[in-house]
Amino acid sequence: MGNDSTGFWGVLRRPFVLDLRALALLRIATAAVLLIDLAIRSTDLEAHYANMGVMPIVAVLDHGWTPYQFSLHAASGMWQFEALLFIIAAVLAGALLLGYHTRLATVASWVLLVSLQNRNPFIAQGGDDLLRMLLFWGIFLPWGRVWSWDARGKPAPERLDYFSAATVAYIVQLALLYWCTALLKSGAEWTRDGTALYYAFSLDQVLLPAGRLLYPYPELLRLLTFGAYFTELLLPFALFIPVGVAWWRMLVFGVLAVFHLSISVTLFVGIFFLVNLASIQGLLPGGVLDWITHRLAPHAARARRWRPQLPAWQLPWRLRLERTGAPAPGRRRLARAVRETFVAVVLAYVCWWNLDDVAVIRPAGGLMSAPMRWFGYLFRVDQHWGMFAPTVFKDDGWYILEGTTTDGRQLDLNRNGAPVRYDKPASVVALFKNDRWRKYSENYLFVNNAWMRPYYCNYLLRVWHERPQHPPLRHLSVVYMKEVSLPDYETSTPIREVLCECELAVESGKPKQ
Repeated sequence: MGNDSTGFWGVLRRPFVLDLRALALLRIATAAVLLIDLAIRSTDLEAHYANMGVMPIVAVLDHGWTPYQFSLHAASGMWQFEALLFIIAAVLAGALLLGYHTRLATVASWVLLVSLQNRNPFIAQGGDDLLRMLLFWGIFLPWGRVWSWDARGKPAPERLDYFSAATVAYIVQLALLYWCTALLKSGAEWTRDGTALYYAFSLDQVLLPAGRLLYPYPELLRLLTFGAYFTELLLPFALFIPVGVAWWRMLVFGVLAVFHLSISVTLFVGIFFLVNLASIQGLLPGGVLDWITHRLAPHAARARRWRPQLPAWQLPWRLRLERTGAPAPGRRRLARAVRETFVAVVLAYVCWWNLDDVAVIRPAGGLMSAPMRWFGYLFRVDQHWGMFAPTVFKDDGWYILEGTTTDGRQLDLNRNGAPVRYDKPASVVALFKNDRWRKYSENYLFVNNAWMRPYYCNYLLRVWHERPQHPPLRHLSVVYMKEVSLPDYETSTPIREVLCECELAVESGKPKQ
């Protein structure tokens, strides 16, 4: 659908007109992040997705699902089955990256991502919501029209600008992310005192070396706190200004790129910053893309001379997700009207969901009743953007996996069996294999998630005893050295809290709580 910028309606829709090349970059970046996410998750196939791990299917059904959620990954409790699904997901993400049968690859990648996230929701973070929504809106975007395998041998589009309900949804989704993130930060440390980043950098579980360098400067942290808060609150308005659209988009793109790169070097946030960097690729204006196209032209010419043949995917049923021929004009108009209406309805629902989530503007009793949430849970358009909100978590600390051997020695499983020490390690972040484990440990710290702890304790014991070089244990305690973050650089005395204990019955070789 082209862009007629004349007239009242043409001016109103200018902020929602996107370049097809920008949509192609959005597709490529989204697929690349999807592959990175799969690679990181694949290192914990048994631990996070199999019944022998920390989150058996029965536990997810009891504590982590609504009746409307589904998961192909929950069809089996074996890690080998999970590995097969991971391989399929990686192949589909690769097809999406190349733009090979793009819509089919997008739909299938979205289904498998929803399935994977539903399998273990206790290792999820805000970036997962955004990655899921990028794939969902991508189903309705022509992000395979250019710079894709599908576009090879086809005539170039008459126009590179594109407008539809899906482009509106993409822009509004980005704005909702940052608006809701800011509005949920209702604590005084964000809105009045400017101490939020001081407390965030006091959390050793997420603090990286660059953040450690900034930590001793309270006035700088105060300035950065207000800068982050007002960036999230005010910057999205620039996306809706109908004049100077290209300039405003480059401003948003540049500020957000610097913003998320800064987060990535100061705080341990996993793929969060990568998803956010990928999400803004669709904002790039035509002038920038003309420059990129010019620079890439010699490489594109060489690529066109290399034409390996890939097998065509044929669906056995009559209804096809990939069009093989041009439909009749009337049928095309009807399909477009149905698609546009569906996207508009889902976008309205997403706005409603986010409005209900923002407590500062929600009336008493809420806006969205529980019976209306089924659609969000089924299609996973549910979302929550409460990063460090309403205030920053203050209960910092580090974990000691205190194992007692059969001959009475105490070892720390978190440090590969070294003797137990209770002093703070030089790098608390280094105790976590990846951000998924950090998020898991954050979740089982909460009292209402105490049911998670025995599964974790039993898993640790089993994995420890699978290695013959490890001395046998008769007891294991998951210990949290709680260190509350205090104002003005004051330090608190760490408190030893035993979250879970597991004893191995010597005669049976089985753990018991």
